[in-house]
Amino acid sequence: MSSSGAKPRKFIAVAGNIGAGKSTLVDFLCHTYSWVPFTEPNLLNPYLDDFYADMGAWAFHSQVSFLAHKFRLHMDLMAEPATVVQDRTIYEDAEIFARHLHRKGHMSARDYGTYGDLYAAMQKALAPPDLLIRLRCSVRGVRRRIKQRGRPEEQAIPLSYIQELNGLYEDWFDRYGLSPVLEINTEKLDYIGDLVHRLELEKALEPFLA
Repeated sequence: MSSSGAKPRKFIAVAGNIGAGKSTLVDFLCHTYSWVPFTEPNLLNPYLDDFYADMGAWAFHSQVSFLAHKFRLHMDLMAEPATVVQDRTIYEDAEIFARHLHRKGHMSARDYGTYGDLYAAMQKALAPPDLLIRLRCSVRGVRRRIKQRGRPEEQAIPLSYIQELNGLYEDWFDRYGLSPVLEINTEKLDYIGDLVHRLELEKALEPFLA
């Protein structure tokens, strides 16, 4: 036990659908508490162009590449002495995006099984979060946020895709049991501009930071 009285480091993960507010929350937490952010790697997936040209042929390769990058990021955050906040976890890569590709027929049962074996082996080497912050936002709210932030690559995302991801997130959240979960409804929460909302968020976090 440290004699300085400092709190031990924590690993906090933020999870939720596209446009649910993950990046905004990570930025807020790191600014407020001086935590260290860990975001998705900016490395270009070498299979992406092939994947978009022929998803059935390249889904497995592309997802394994994403999984490898996320595994490396998770290993790096485990070695960080300060409290860390991760924007999207390795669990989401497998439980949401790879599963979606398999359901849509872009990843064969054989490839999906091999991917699952690799993911399961990786999980055994990784420390789970001390807290998972689950962001809940309706499909309508997600679409509004995507439009407002104006990222060109996101504007053509089909409604059906957002709905499918939302269903997969709900299913995964229901099954998740690796750590305590704090659910935050971001539909109308404005902790950036509204002091009352900010205090409510900080109060909700307090029990998990002791």
